[in-house]
Amino acid sequence: MELRSLGKTGPKVSALGLGCMGMSGMYGPSDRAESVATIHAALDAGVTLLDTGDFYGMGHNELLLAEALKGVARDRYQVSVKFGALRDPAGHWAGFDGRPAAVKTFLAYTLNRLGLDHIDVYRPARLDPNVPIEDTVGAIADMVKAGYVRHIGLSEMGSETIRRAAAVHPIVDLQVEYALVTRGIEASVLPTCRELGIGVTAYGVLSRGLISGHWTKDQGKAVSDFRGHSPRFQGENLDRNLELVEALRAVAEAKGTSVAQIAIGWALSRGSDIVPLVGARRRDRLAEALGALDLDLSADDLAAIERAVPPGAAAGDRYAAPQMAALDSERG
Repeated sequence: MELRSLGKTGPKVSALGLGCMGMSGMYGPSDRAESVATIHAALDAGVTLLDTGDFYGMGHNELLLAEALKGVARDRYQVSVKFGALRDPAGHWAGFDGRPAAVKTFLAYTLNRLGLDHIDVYRPARLDPNVPIEDTVGAIADMVKAGYVRHIGLSEMGSETIRRAAAVHPIVDLQVEYALVTRGIEASVLPTCRELGIGVTAYGVLSRGLISGHWTKDQGKAVSDFRGHSPRFQGENLDRNLELVEALRAVAEAKGTSVAQIAIGWALSRGSDIVPLVGARRRDRLAEALGALDLDLSADDLAAIERAVPPGAAAGDRYAAPQMAALDSERG
C-alpha cells in the first residue's frame, strides 16, 4: 500500500482511506456483518485511515467501527472523527456546535463509543458561525496536550478560516468534497492548503455513487437515502450527470478499467498531498476501489478524462440549498 502524509505535520496514512458513513444508514439500509467484513478487508489490504463522524447514525457508526476494530493492533490504523453536527431524534439537522465545552464533551462520548484512548485526527464537521474557529481549534489543542487527540483537522472550511485555524495550532488536513464533478476547491481552498502545508482528505470522489458507473435512475428511493433529495440526483440534473458518466465509461473501457477506478485514479493523480476517501459498504466495491491504485494514468489518459467530464460540467449542487449555505468552503 502506498503511503501519503497528511500535510507537513501529520502522520503517514494509506493512499486511500475508507469512509464509513454509508454503513450507518445515510445511503439507505446497510448490512452490519458486511460492513464489518468490509472494514476488515480494508485493513487486510493495507488501508490505515478510517473516517467516521459522531453524528453518523447518532453514534451507530462509531459503535460499528469499535466492533470491527476489536482485537486489531492500534498501530495498524488511524481514526479520523468529525464532530459538531447536531441532529434531533427524527434525524433532522439542527445546526453545528463548536463551543469549547461542547468539543470536549463530544470527544468524551466518541472515545467511549470507540473504546479508544485517543483519536488520531479530530475535526469540526462544519464551521459554527456563532463560535470563532480559534476557540474551537483551541479546545481541540487542549485535548492534544492532554493526550486524547493526536492531530487536528478541519472539514469544509474556506481559505480565511483555514488560515485562522492554522495560526492557533498545526492543521494536518482539510476534509472536503473533491471529485471530477466537484472541483470548487481548486480556485482558492486547495492553493491555501498547499501554501500552509495542509493535506486534503477528499471525500465524495465518486460523488456519492453518481459517477461510480453503477448508478441507475431507479436507485436512491429509500427514505433513509439522502440522495433522493440531492439536487444532482434529481430529474434533468440526473439525466445530464449520467450522460457524463457514459462519456467517462468510454474512457474507462478504452483503458481496460472501470468507471469508478478511473474517477478514483483521477483523484489520486491530483497530488501526493491528497488522500481520497472511498465510501465502500461492501467488499466487492472496496476491491474495485483499491484497483485504482494499480492504474497508471498517462497525460493522454488524464486529458481524455477531462474531456469527458470538464470542470463545471455537473448539473446541480452537491447539497440542497440549506446545507450549501452552511459550507464555509463554498465561500472561498
